Amino acid sequence: MTSPRIQLAIFARAPIAGQCKTRLIPALGAEGAAQLHATLVEKTVKTALAVPHADVTLWTVDKPEHPFFRRLVTDYPLLKWQQQPEGDLGERMHHVFMTQQQPTLLMGSDCPAFTSDLLQHYACLLTQHAAVFVPAEDGGYVLVGLQEPCSQIFEQMEWGTAEVMQQTRKRLQQAQIDWVEAESLWDIDRPEDLSRLTVSSNSLHSA
Repeated sequence: MTSPRIQLAIFARAPIAGQCKTRLIPALGAEGAAQLHATLVEKTVKTALAVPHADVTLWTVDKPEHPFFRRLVTDYPLLKWQQQPEGDLGERMHHVFMTQQQPTLLMGSDCPAFTSDLLQHYACLLTQHAAVFVPAEDGGYVLVGLQEPCSQIFEQMEWGTAEVMQQTRKRLQQAQIDWVEAESLWDIDRPEDLSRLTVSSNSLHSA
């Protein structure tokens, strides 16, 4: 089966100490949390770029002048860059789908469980369904794929709570959107997640 061409969008912020992965600072310190964040972002970029027929865009909260982003664009010449607009998470996510105007997978940069094979699988699912979601074990989701933009999914959501995926399911049902959910994955948000990361630390160094 021929792999479909897909747009892969990655949300990320610069690894600035004290401004990223703040919930990990008690365990790692500000510098350690920022270093881990940088590793996770670069791993996500490498994994996405390994997907056949994928156009990968890094959507950043920060401007591209940050040295970390300049290095990524230099080291990975196929990587595209865009700056996220103002607004809450839902508004920024909807903006991505409006900008792409074609089937797109949008993911965060703190899920080391992503592999290129999984992303390719999600891309294939998106050819068969209007929407694809990968739930997070904490009640949110780590990836959403849409064939077409749909603002109703993201408006006035209680982001950062354990009810995000459940609220999303209700909205999908109300909008009569055909969606599929893949197996839940875990991400790195809290100190208790670090023990799992230690066990699977080799995943940070492979796609």
